[in-house]
Amino acid sequence: MTHRLAVLISGAGTNLQAILDHIAAGDLPATVSLVLSNRPAANGLAVARDAGVPVVVIDHRDYPDRETFDRAMIERIDAHGADTVVLAGFMRILSAPFVAHYRGRLINIHPSLLPRYPGLDTHARALAAGDAEHGCSLHFVTEQLDGGPLIARAAVPVHENDSVETLSKRVQQQEHRLYPLVLRWRAEGRLQLTDQGVELDGEPLPAEGLRVDATP
Repeated sequence: MTHRLAVLISGAGTNLQAILDHIAAGDLPATVSLVLSNRPAANGLAVARDAGVPVVVIDHRDYPDRETFDRAMIERIDAHGADTVVLAGFMRILSAPFVAHYRGRLINIHPSLLPRYPGLDTHARALAAGDAEHGCSLHFVTEQLDGGPLIARAAVPVHENDSVETLSKRVQQQEHRLYPLVLRWRAEGRLQLTDQGVELDGEPLPAEGLRVDATP
């Protein structure tokens, strides 16, 4: 059976587009069974519709609290079937019951070299700190914000004349390469979260995850 992905978005959907492109190219043996957004005007919804992917919008403003909203998402995600739930620019903190429901199947990408700079404004924080490198990280999601077990990271150099915009663009290029790669590992049954930690091909990964930088 083809590995099914449910992709959650709040914005432009650039990582969604990269995932769809890799599926179309035949190097990601998966299908996107659902794209769900909490924002009705999210540009990524058009990306999904253009690809013929089922779309669901669940506006968080229509729900009295986070848990009720998350239960509504669980109902729709499970109705479409999802072997992996992919957070691709989904700008909501998830409740503990949601995270527990998808434990080991819930993956997020974050625009920093975790554990550095969890949360927002990562590019500005890297520039302010004078970091020599910056990047992105993929991790399994736990209740700790941006603190789940790391799977892989990709770094880019920080140039002296970088702005938030130029650095963000360079990191995003790595996101578009790294996310489909990690999802391929999932689709091939190679990547698992166990009680002992993250395993790839049955071998434990280091706490900092795999370093998967681009070839120079």
